[in-house]
Amino acid sequence: MKIFKILSLFLVLATSALTAQNKQITLEEIWNGTFRTEGLQALHSMKNGQQYSVLNFDRANRATTIDIYDYKTLEKTKTLVSSADIDAIPYFTDYTFSEDESKVLLATEEESIFRRSTLGKYFVFDTETGKTTLVTEDKIQEPTFSPDGTKIAFGLNNNLYVKDLNSGKITQFTTDGEKNKIINGITDWVYEEEFSFVRAFDWNADSNKIAFIRFDETDVPEFSMDVYGEDLYPTQSVFKYPKAGEKNAEVSLHIYDLKTNKAEEVKVNKAYNDFYIPRIKWTNNPDILSAQYMNRHQNELDLWFINAKKNQSEIVLAETDKAYIDVTFDLTFLEDDSFIWTSEKDGYNHIYHYDKNGKLINQVTKGNWEVTSYYGYDNKTGRIFYQSVENGSINRDVYAIKLNGTKKRRLTDKTGTNNADFSANFTYFINTFSNASTPYLYTLNDAKSGKVLKVIKDNSDLKNQLTDYQLSEKEFSTINVNGNDLNMWMIKPANFDASKQYPLFMFQYSGPGSQQVANRWNSANDYWYQLLAQQGYIVACVDGRGTGLKGADFKKVTQKELGKYEVEDQIDAAKLLGQRNYIDASRIGIWGWSYGGFMSSNALFKGNDVFKMAIAVAPVTSWRYYDSIYTERYMTTPQENPSGYDENSPINHVEKLKGDFLLIHGSGDDNVHVQNTMRMVEALVQANKQFELMIYPDKNHGIYGGNTRLQLYTKMTNFINRTLGDKL
Repeated sequence: MKIFKILSLFLVLATSALTAQNKQITLEEIWNGTFRTEGLQALHSMKNGQQYSVLNFDRANRATTIDIYDYKTLEKTKTLVSSADIDAIPYFTDYTFSEDESKVLLATEEESIFRRSTLGKYFVFDTETGKTTLVTEDKIQEPTFSPDGTKIAFGLNNNLYVKDLNSGKITQFTTDGEKNKIINGITDWVYEEEFSFVRAFDWNADSNKIAFIRFDETDVPEFSMDVYGEDLYPTQSVFKYPKAGEKNAEVSLHIYDLKTNKAEEVKVNKAYNDFYIPRIKWTNNPDILSAQYMNRHQNELDLWFINAKKNQSEIVLAETDKAYIDVTFDLTFLEDDSFIWTSEKDGYNHIYHYDKNGKLINQVTKGNWEVTSYYGYDNKTGRIFYQSVENGSINRDVYAIKLNGTKKRRLTDKTGTNNADFSANFTYFINTFSNASTPYLYTLNDAKSGKVLKVIKDNSDLKNQLTDYQLSEKEFSTINVNGNDLNMWMIKPANFDASKQYPLFMFQYSGPGSQQVANRWNSANDYWYQLLAQQGYIVACVDGRGTGLKGADFKKVTQKELGKYEVEDQIDAAKLLGQRNYIDASRIGIWGWSYGGFMSSNALFKGNDVFKMAIAVAPVTSWRYYDSIYTERYMTTPQENPSGYDENSPINHVEKLKGDFLLIHGSGDDNVHVQNTMRMVEALVQANKQFELMIYPDKNHGIYGGNTRLQLYTKMTNFINRTLGDKL
């Protein structure tokens, strides 16, 4: 009897374990936060180099806090700010310290404008007195402390202001700002999106001058979007959007002198026609401003040093490229005003050291691999810290190297994606590690040796939770397509049987310099791919020609012909995969979002004998409809390169459609306008082609909010099952 009970208990436990391991991922779980990872929000290294701060949420008090932690012990030493103690602030969403850390700027009531820009109300918290002061009753943009911490500059209604924190006086120093005409110190739509910055003003070291870019977008064509909302009549959002070949904003550089209360335009000693100013930054010398000027084709970049006192300017560095030059934030001025610069000029992205006059001192890093992040320079040890793909293009590691290019040391030892956040004095770094099988692991590391000193967060709860699910390994490999070994990952069903045949569903993005085949932890899409694998699909992703981190030649081969080589690679990769015994070549599908939607549309039309179905979300359907800076970087203008624009745009290949096509877009997409999809729809209708269409009212390029993502992915899953899953 006792034996029977023991056997029964064993069978119950075994069945429970088996059931637990076979738990299936659901779409609801993917989008309700079930698989959310823990992290360190708004991490900031304190100036003393011994502590760091993090933004936390105090659930007991329903308050946000800035908490200070000790690097050595990882113990919380104090709560610096809590919204529970400030009557005027129910909560704040971000914070910024003044340089001396005597004050903290707290962001509240933030509302999104475009991808990077926000409006918000901001408070200054004095760490010594505990006093909190509202900057202004208005919602403002990009408030920034002066280096001495006594003032804040900010943007409001396309003009610039300075608030003296001692007197409380606010001075408006530009007056011509006007919506859809003149913007001072804040970037226009296309700069924000394609040069990836919003604050177009900068304080000098002495806190007595502010340099800023002025945008005159009077002649830039306007784009309008209907906003349907919930009222009886819709409204319109109207904004300046320069499409390829159209008029850009005219930019000019200005310097405001706080002592004289005058702003004057800066003139450089070179005549530019139709140019960009993608970066400005003061050097350590309070009278010397650096400014980067770039031609419209973006294949010439000049670094100017401008003497604000003498009103003189000189080019200290000039780069040219047969294709284009990527603008970065890596320019760093050392104590002697020599500077660090990154460039692809030897065929791979590397670090260079120039003297203060622009003379090359040395190339710091070298090799057939890419530097992917520049972290900083430690003046005490003479070491530069950076991230690179030296350990394989799908991996990232943290390295240190002497300024003269010697004594390089790898500081991370786990294979996958490592990213460092260094203490202010470069004694420590917090490393964020993940790979395809390891959720984010946060460790405290010694910056000298890279040695792990302590584990901060390891997401062990999530990892334990996932043991209940039937998950498949993400297998990394390469596939030789058109003479190139392309990076690939593949996810097979957990019960994969090589003697059976499975439908193949491919994902890609494929945009210039991008990467989707990377050894890192799951995104929401990865859980969706696991769900599809559970349902009997093989999911694969191939990074074709034009993608990044394999050298400039590999990346720039698509120049002037976006959608040619990348599409060829996806079609030919699908053909090769279809030859594998375990893949059903008659059931291959492909999908993508944005550039990936442009690609999946093209792949279905041009590869109509290979792909049975495609899903295109928010796709560009003709590069004539997309913005000037991005498109012309790779294509020049439509006037110069009409065939490049038209021959590879899917809108011109709709007559080749044979398979099933699902087209999805948000009507409030300010980036890739729904116009792209509407023109595609009209072309498909006139070609008498059947397809499916889903429009998400008022949703932007991300198509999210409420149940939107759940509904979207349910729709896509159902479409895949209906078009590829007929034999499952």
